[in-house]
Amino acid sequence: MAASPLSGPPIIELEQVTKFYRQTPAVQDVSFVVQPGEVFGLLGPDGAGKSTLMQIMAGVLRPSHGRVRVAGVDVTSDPEAIKSRIGYMPQGLGLNLYDALSVAENIHFFGKLREVPADVYQRHKDELLATTQLAPFVDRPAGQLSGGMRQKLALCCTLIHLPQIIFLDEPTTGVDPISRRDFWLIINRLVVAEGATVIMTTSYLDEAERCHRVALLHKGRIIAQGETAVLQAEAGGDAQGRVCSLEEVFIRAMVQETAVTIPDPVSFCTLPGSEPMIQVEALTKKFGAFTAVDRVSFTIYQGEIFGFLGPNGAGKTTVIKMLTGILKPTSGRGCIAGLPIGRDGSRIKAHLGYMSQKFSLYRDLSVAENIRLYGRVYGMSRADLAARLPEILALADLVGQEDRLAGDLPLGIRQRLALGCAILHRPNVIFLDEPTSGVDPIARRQFWELICSLASQGVTIMVSTHYMDEAQYCQRLAFVHQGRIVGLGPPEELRQQAEAASGQHLEIVSPQFGQVFQALRQHYPRAFLHGSRIHIPTKTPDQDRQQITDRLEGVGLPVTAITITSLTMEDTFIYFIQEQQHVP
Repeated sequence: MAASPLSGPPIIELEQVTKFYRQTPAVQDVSFVVQPGEVFGLLGPDGAGKSTLMQIMAGVLRPSHGRVRVAGVDVTSDPEAIKSRIGYMPQGLGLNLYDALSVAENIHFFGKLREVPADVYQRHKDELLATTQLAPFVDRPAGQLSGGMRQKLALCCTLIHLPQIIFLDEPTTGVDPISRRDFWLIINRLVVAEGATVIMTTSYLDEAERCHRVALLHKGRIIAQGETAVLQAEAGGDAQGRVCSLEEVFIRAMVQETAVTIPDPVSFCTLPGSEPMIQVEALTKKFGAFTAVDRVSFTIYQGEIFGFLGPNGAGKTTVIKMLTGILKPTSGRGCIAGLPIGRDGSRIKAHLGYMSQKFSLYRDLSVAENIRLYGRVYGMSRADLAARLPEILALADLVGQEDRLAGDLPLGIRQRLALGCAILHRPNVIFLDEPTSGVDPIARRQFWELICSLASQGVTIMVSTHYMDEAQYCQRLAFVHQGRIVGLGPPEELRQQAEAASGQHLEIVSPQFGQVFQALRQHYPRAFLHGSRIHIPTKTPDQDRQQITDRLEGVGLPVTAITITSLTMEDTFIYFIQEQQHVP
């Protein structure tokens, strides 16, 4: 890596690795190397082959073909030889945990499993609990932790023996932004202070910009790899001269690989009308003693795209299910198109389209059979359904593929078909629950083009997502955290409000970023690494920039550039969460 001190022989080497499941290739001819002390990202949508590669490197799976060396060991012939030197955290919210055991008991179990000496175990345990802020919860059962706390406990268990190489499979998917930020602070500390090497998979392309180098995967193949900043620079800037995002890099690489037409960036639709279509007042849902949704209030107008942003477990799906009549509210009120929810279910149903998070299509039915089934559910006549069928096939890009099973479709096409089924009866209000989760960047952009097209026709759309970058496609947002709305308004207004109160960031570029980071953390404890760049929150950027320059010159550490950057949407969300926590 040219811009970092990472050098020497690779700690991981993959050469033409291929893995078949029966006759289907999950990974094809993959080659890359990982340097010691590097954060290396494997990026791609669901089904791209990320987890398969992770399991091959960790010695869990054997490749069908190819060569894999980890820490000098040929993993294909001797996978057990690397087990003491690696930590492996599987995909899912703490799947390696025992829910009936407490935080302390889970860590103790993994310490015993790894045969960590008592004195080393105690030192690592105390340090990890302090770093993850789990020390106050050592006696709480793992099954009673939030998603973010579960992931941090899973990381503690993975790191209790302080491995040389750490494999993290989708470690931050669905967790809240504060836990996600804390997670990265832990990773950066391990890399900088302990010299650990981290290989992680993620479908969050904004998060992947924090990796030193990345490999972009599509259908089991690497379509681009290299230093994150270099890939962005090589892709050029956007129309405003800004550096391309990794999503744009991914899209351009897919275009070169597959020769598909590159979709233009999604632009805003026409402004919404003034007629309220969805009105919610103090809506609450309790499951026993647990409050899933707590006094939520908002209004959505005709033709508006209203984003519900928040992590898994925030209450987004529960709100949608109450509005669509699937769940009955514990208290509060709601109206759709002037009709009160819970009392006019049959009349409301004619106005609604609903695309659920997990169950939208019948995989063992054909494309046409799914469309006809939804038509009957919505009470459409045969004539109306026959007239509408060609339009839905065209929308889903499935003309001529009516007899293909829904389960055999690529995820992006399947989601377009699910949307087509949801709008089959021409509803004027649509609920979309995590509609782009796991799809590739091109399919994701095409999906948002469809959403904007519907809104421009006067359709009102409420969409939930945990992708922070999708906020840019919405006219207004609600930030949802632990069942409450903590921020509400247009995306840019929310960002400006957060920036006015909390300040901006200084971004520091240095060829010795590790040493610079350690030197600055003594004076700026809120500093964090963003790939090989250091970010420092500040309310006095000019003053702090000069002080940082003087400090680094005083200890002989070089600086390439110090620039002022605006808050991201994740930074904005974190600000509103922290503000809500200060409210009595």
